Amino acid sequence: MAKTAVHLADMAQRSTSFPWPDAPEEDQYSVCVHCGFCLEVCPTYQQLGDENHSPRGRVHLIKEASQGLLPLDESVINPVFTCLDCRACETVCPSGVQVGALIEEARGQVHYQEPPSGLSGAVEKLFLRGIFPRPARLKKIRRLMRFYQMSGLRTAVHKMGLLKVLPMHLRELEAVIPDITEQSALDALPELMPAQGARKASAGLFTGCVMDVFFSDVNMATVRVANRNGLDVLVPKEQICCGALQVHAGDREQARKMARHNIDVFERTGTDYIIINAAGCGAALKEYPELFKDDPVYHEKAEQFSSRVRDISELLVEVGYERPQGEVNCTLTYHDACHLCHAQKIRSQPRELLKSIPGVNLVEMVDADRCCGSAGIYNLTHPDMAGQLLERKMDDIPEGVEAVVMGNPGCMMQIKAGVERRKVDLDVLHTVELLDLAYRREGNHDERR
Repeated sequence: MAKTAVHLADMAQRSTSFPWPDAPEEDQYSVCVHCGFCLEVCPTYQQLGDENHSPRGRVHLIKEASQGLLPLDESVINPVFTCLDCRACETVCPSGVQVGALIEEARGQVHYQEPPSGLSGAVEKLFLRGIFPRPARLKKIRRLMRFYQMSGLRTAVHKMGLLKVLPMHLRELEAVIPDITEQSALDALPELMPAQGARKASAGLFTGCVMDVFFSDVNMATVRVANRNGLDVLVPKEQICCGALQVHAGDREQARKMARHNIDVFERTGTDYIIINAAGCGAALKEYPELFKDDPVYHEKAEQFSSRVRDISELLVEVGYERPQGEVNCTLTYHDACHLCHAQKIRSQPRELLKSIPGVNLVEMVDADRCCGSAGIYNLTHPDMAGQLLERKMDDIPEGVEAVVMGNPGCMMQIKAGVERRKVDLDVLHTVELLDLAYRREGNHDERR
């Protein structure tokens, strides 16, 4: 009994390995009962078979570090950063463990302890602090990419084989970069686009960074579909990147600065809703309150902000949409983006929209909600694991389909890379693109996809 008392006293005196602000809290990790339901759905555990790379293993490591029983070293850091943050474990967890929040907060502690240095530090400083939070710089990058594509430079680079110096995963992603339009949707769209017909509500469009650089046409389609279904759409020109990539990297302070800016910008619009068409961004916007747990003023503002955020498929079903009359004769399958189905719990709405389109034959994919390996910039930071998961995703695509549809730009780029790798004839589309096409085809059956 005396030895036990001494041991407990010694444990109580130990300092935590998470001494910085915004650390994982006991009421988050203590609810895990180690039942193992999460093992069946965790992509990294499925690939590695390592308990430390399972959700319950990671939660245990975070608990041990939080209690000072483990140092914040590579034994904790590697499993925490190898996690995809896909939230599949949360969907099946009977105890309701918020693994995603724990992982992101633990990464924040790592970022405080060991801010990235060397090449990785320079890259993070350049992109996550220097470019993504600054629209003017992002616009310059966009123009450079368009020049690379349109000037003939890209063709010359390919002919000369200069890309061979890059790793295979970067060459694959370069090969599937969509054609960059002359203007982004943020620049091209007016600040207000009124609803067609009877007005139902108003919505501010969150254009995003990756979405508006690579898939600005999806943003344009989103506006047309929203207007068609009775929504006034406002496009605040002062908005910036949502901060999701910063949260995933552990740079929560930078993410908070970006969140405050966006909260203030969209608060001034006074719109009923905020619409988004990127799953990862939508999840980040809805989780803004987590960034302000210790800031009562902005926590309340973040709560009000996040309560207005809707994925475009979610909002259309919520306010009511007009079933399209134009035909899109296509056999397709649907991929559940992780942050749409697991984080935002949106599964039925995109499928309902797709099934409402005349001519669409929706064939369900096996394990449609298993991560494709994109996971923000995971396919850049962990290319081997991302590549393995992409292969599994490509294997799961049903035979005979003509298109794979989803609601996230990262997934679109990743699966496009898989299509390029396998040299298959398969379109990769956003849900709202098909709905927009069906509306535009009404009375014009000759329009081609």
